[in-house]
Amino acid sequence: MTFSNLDTLQLQNALSDDETEDLIPIDLTGDDEDLKEEDLPENLPILPLKNAVLFPGVVIPITVGRQKSIRLVKKAYRSNKIIGVVAQKNPEDENPKETEIYKVGTIAKILKMLVLPDGNTTIIIQGKTRMEIDQIVQENPYMTAKVHVLPEDFDESGEKEIQALIESLKDSAKKILKLNPDIPKEAQVALENIDSFSFLTHFLCSNINTDIKDKQNLLETNEGIKRAELLLRYMLKDIQVLELKHEIQNKVNTDIDAQQRDYYLRQQMKVLQDELGQGGSEQEIEELKLKGQNKNWPEDIAIHFKKEIDKLGRMNPMAAEYPVAMNYLELLIELPWGDMTDDNFDLKRAKKILDQDHFGLEKVKDRIIEYLAVRKLKNDLKGPILCLFGPPGVGKTSLGKSIAKALNREYVRMALGGVHDEAEIRGHRKTYIGAMPGKIIQNINKAKSSNPVFVLDEIDKVSSDFRGDPSSALLEVLDPEQNGAFKDNFLEVEYDLSKVLFIATANSLDTIQPALRDRMEIIDVSGYTLEEKVQIAKKHLFPKQLKEHGLTKEQLSIDQKAITKVVDDYTRESGVRGLERKIGSIVRDAAKSIAMEEEYVEKVTPEEVRRILGAEVFDKEFYQNNKLAGVVTGLAWTSVGGEILFIESSLSRGKGKLTLSGQLGDVMKESAVTALSYLKSNADQLDINYQTFENYDLHVHVPAGAVPKDGPSAGITMLTSLASIFTQRKVKDKLAMTGEITLRGKVLPVGGIKEKILAAKRAGIKEIILCHKNKKDIDELNERYIKGLTFHFVEIVDEVLDIALLPQKVQSPMKFVLSNN
Repeated sequence: MTFSNLDTLQLQNALSDDETEDLIPIDLTGDDEDLKEEDLPENLPILPLKNAVLFPGVVIPITVGRQKSIRLVKKAYRSNKIIGVVAQKNPEDENPKETEIYKVGTIAKILKMLVLPDGNTTIIIQGKTRMEIDQIVQENPYMTAKVHVLPEDFDESGEKEIQALIESLKDSAKKILKLNPDIPKEAQVALENIDSFSFLTHFLCSNINTDIKDKQNLLETNEGIKRAELLLRYMLKDIQVLELKHEIQNKVNTDIDAQQRDYYLRQQMKVLQDELGQGGSEQEIEELKLKGQNKNWPEDIAIHFKKEIDKLGRMNPMAAEYPVAMNYLELLIELPWGDMTDDNFDLKRAKKILDQDHFGLEKVKDRIIEYLAVRKLKNDLKGPILCLFGPPGVGKTSLGKSIAKALNREYVRMALGGVHDEAEIRGHRKTYIGAMPGKIIQNINKAKSSNPVFVLDEIDKVSSDFRGDPSSALLEVLDPEQNGAFKDNFLEVEYDLSKVLFIATANSLDTIQPALRDRMEIIDVSGYTLEEKVQIAKKHLFPKQLKEHGLTKEQLSIDQKAITKVVDDYTRESGVRGLERKIGSIVRDAAKSIAMEEEYVEKVTPEEVRRILGAEVFDKEFYQNNKLAGVVTGLAWTSVGGEILFIESSLSRGKGKLTLSGQLGDVMKESAVTALSYLKSNADQLDINYQTFENYDLHVHVPAGAVPKDGPSAGITMLTSLASIFTQRKVKDKLAMTGEITLRGKVLPVGGIKEKILAAKRAGIKEIILCHKNKKDIDELNERYIKGLTFHFVEIVDEVLDIALLPQKVQSPMKFVLSNN
């Protein structure tokens, strides 16, 4: 009950025509003269109300906002001030029709009208008598209707029954006033002053806390006593609700401070939901249980889930642990336990996809096809742990997407560069604030599959600190014998990762923990030859750049010679990342001309390449032939692929001092000292005067002094350079070498053979000297890598010098060096 129509009270305009919340004071002393049917106009203006039912004798304020309603009240106020008031069936309807209003309403008189500054009009009306609409005459400019009056039947012959009803109504109203502290105390005084049975009934009907349908039902009840009895039933129901609310409030501790206010409000809501059987937490738990029944998970996981959800049911939803427990159960539900995508065993299709997406990389492609073939035959092979090792820009990461497409699997990628917290891999324990699972489980959840292709990018760049060692945490993930029962700290139960195809990428194997490296199958993804780069640019890079810059192949094409020039003169790398940037520059030049509506060359030629990219970055003269004794070409491996390395030696008068320059590391310095010691001990065999070592200083220099150099690949190169300068025999043209030496003169094998071979081909080298134990590396190379090269496999340094040094001596001003006096 609201008691909103008492005099001296602030009236809340819940009955507003446009649902405003205006509060205005109202005096109930209205015009009490009877209204007879003959006083009514032939067509009575009808004012529909959105959220109110007007009863006879009651005075209410109404704020009118609709244009139709404003016209109606203004015209009525200027004439006899009599209007019909009915309730709408749908309060949201802004223009109700005949079928959308109730037929029974109240004839009312406008006591006062106020025009507000915002354009709305407020009227104060008093209900006179009930009426029923016979016929709607018009709907525009406002609704009018033919009506007849419904007489009031408050038979007061049974005085005792009437008095009992009056007392019951007043007692119920007082109880409501007592239970509802929001109602002003003046309401009780006003209630005591009402003596009329009919006005008391209508006053309480207007203010009872019930919906419009119930109030309309009261208005349509013809007999006064029945109307009062029905009103009493509604009031008793309202009392029950208020008593229940009061009881709920007593259940909650009312002596709370400001910090407990939020808890208090939530506790009230919980008690209400419990009383109504609609507890929010219980509903969430039931939904989780239903989802758990539909999961295809192992039996031990199902038992664990049941225990955890039972524990959640006993937990207070206001407890701090509740959200963590809820998140944990939601993760258990969301993880794809045993849900796997079906592999596509069409091996020809898989090979076609791999060939389309990547040029070269035959070893990787063959390994994937082998895996698919065995899966097709056996159908339960564990996923291999592959590590693609090679320089940047050769397509290691993008290869993972192609493999996922070929296998018809989901693809996820995890960047490991800079990861230094073990929890990133294994997750946090649930006891910590903000705990979450590790990235492995998160990505599996994201993939919605238990057998995705999972790329662990830059595994060589994982670091460690006081928060743990992520490399050690990866040991279990990347061990085929252990990852079938991977245990995440947050998940707490074992998860099967054995069906996941893990592909790690690395630029260097040296920084990978040995135990971790041992768990992976290392696949060497070396650099590309010039011919391969040309094909990659033609088939992949150029079309990709056209698309990214909004051009079509009809607007711009490129000559193969132009691509060769870009590769040869503007990029020197193992991969194709720099090549792609150069091609992007060429495409942007054309895009600019097209956008500015200028003329441009539609087919890029080598001349256009030079105009766009400027002068050649790399000078071919750098790779000139050896003209002087003591200059030898070596082969070296770097993180971005192979390079050729020049070693220069010279002699000058002195006391046998050895000088090394060119930022050489300890290993290369040791190689130079070892080579010099070998020459000294074998001077007679090489026809070198032993006094030369005592009377002349030796200077060994490796050009590009700003670049640090180190590694065990320059042993025979150092020896050949020293032997050349001491014997004054020139080194054979277009010859390069790589290998380490011992003091006994043995040649040792080295690594990075493919990268070094590619570097030699780029430099125009024709012959290469290698240790005989490196022959197996040459046999594994594709034929196109070694086409046009001659290999010399040696075991001792004498063979190296026999092959490398020309027999005749050069004409040198240092003939005294070679004198044998």
